[in-house]
Amino acid sequence: MAKNRRGRAVNGILVLHKPAGQSSNRSLQIAKRLYNAQKAGHTGSLDPLATGVLPLCFGEATKFAGFLLDADKAYRSTFQFGVITASGDADGEVLERRATTGIIEAAIVSGLQAFSGEIEQVPSMFSALKHQGQPLYKLARKGIEVERKVRQVTVFEIYLEAFRPAVGIDGCPEADVYIRCSKGTYVRSIAEDLGLALGCGAHVKALHRVQAGPFDESRAVTLEQLESLRAADDLEAIDALLQPVDAALQDFSSVVLESASEFYMLRGNPVQAAGLPLEGIVRLYTEDREFIGIGEVLEDGRVGPKRLIATN
Repeated sequence: MAKNRRGRAVNGILVLHKPAGQSSNRSLQIAKRLYNAQKAGHTGSLDPLATGVLPLCFGEATKFAGFLLDADKAYRSTFQFGVITASGDADGEVLERRATTGIIEAAIVSGLQAFSGEIEQVPSMFSALKHQGQPLYKLARKGIEVERKVRQVTVFEIYLEAFRPAVGIDGCPEADVYIRCSKGTYVRSIAEDLGLALGCGAHVKALHRVQAGPFDESRAVTLEQLESLRAADDLEAIDALLQPVDAALQDFSSVVLESASEFYMLRGNPVQAAGLPLEGIVRLYTEDREFIGIGEVLEDGRVGPKRLIATN
């Protein structure tokens, strides 16, 4: 007998504005409780230091969370120069302070150019990547360091937004940097590598994600907004904040299935369909424009089911 799930059958994507000082999982659990949702998952962690766009998938949307995990991201970050930390960000122990003589705006603009395009990075020991089932950051906190494979990532856009030559009592220069990049790019690694290239060291003082895949911060909802609606017991309003399940898949072509094809598709069979591309993934809809999942175009010209949502 299937186990009954607690909570409501909520389906959709919440574009959450994650607050600073909170883990992604903690933010997820709070949102899940406020929605009283049966099932929820996030689409890739943001560091506790970081703020901004964190898409959360509820119910049937969790089947497509991987597409958001693989999506490009965009950030605004503040780099502080002259201070090297263990973690590469402001949460880490300060390891070394260096002079910042000669750190001027032109040097940073020039230095950032080296991080444009395809670059190689070694993941930080303070990342959420796992080694033998254990997150690297947990090992790092125990003083354990393991070898990490170099990975190739792509920085599509990187530029200086503002430069402050001396900030705070230590007089450390700071730079506000915009970065649009592929999945798996570590902004802290860019800050550290830039600091080393300039000879003074650097770390991420602040990090804000402005976009994840198709979702930007203009759609982001705070936990305070959710808590206010929940306190008012306004479930209709809280549900209205969810993006549709297929909102993360708009880069794929859409295909409308005739009723007979829909019948066989929902039973796991490939079908003929009009308007199919030559290859790739497609979004599948009923004649009533109801989203039922994604399919993959087969070599014989039919489309087969790849991931379908539960339908009534």
